Amino acid sequence: QVQLVESGGGLVQPGGSLRLSCTAYGFTLDNYAIGWFRQAPGKEREGVAAITGGGIINYADSVKGRFTLSRDNAKNTVYLQMNSLKPEDTAVYYCNARLQTIVTTDYWGQGTQVTVSS
Repeated sequence: QVQLVESGGGLVQPGGSLRLSCTAYGFTLDNYAIGWFRQAPGKEREGVAAITGGGIINYADSVKGRFTLSRDNAKNTVYLQMNSLKPEDTAVYYCNARLQTIVTTDYWGQGTQVTVSS
């Protein structure tokens, strides 16, 4: 079964850290572009960080210097290390895997909740 599974969310105090994982099952992530997105209540989904199939990484301005995206092809997993978390980082975090050839193949995970609160 082809799927993406996120994990690692939870409740953390402001200033704390979490590491999210996005693992692919049924396909390999090697050539896929991977993006982390988040959606807070009442807001639209927004991009947080992304890595191209060639390994170029970009971050949203709101998380630069605090979040780090990495991929481990051997584990078929992409990580999002989140440090210095703020209440405004509270959202459901999703990962997306996209492969663009003649057609575009898109996979989304089910999301993992991150809550930053004291």
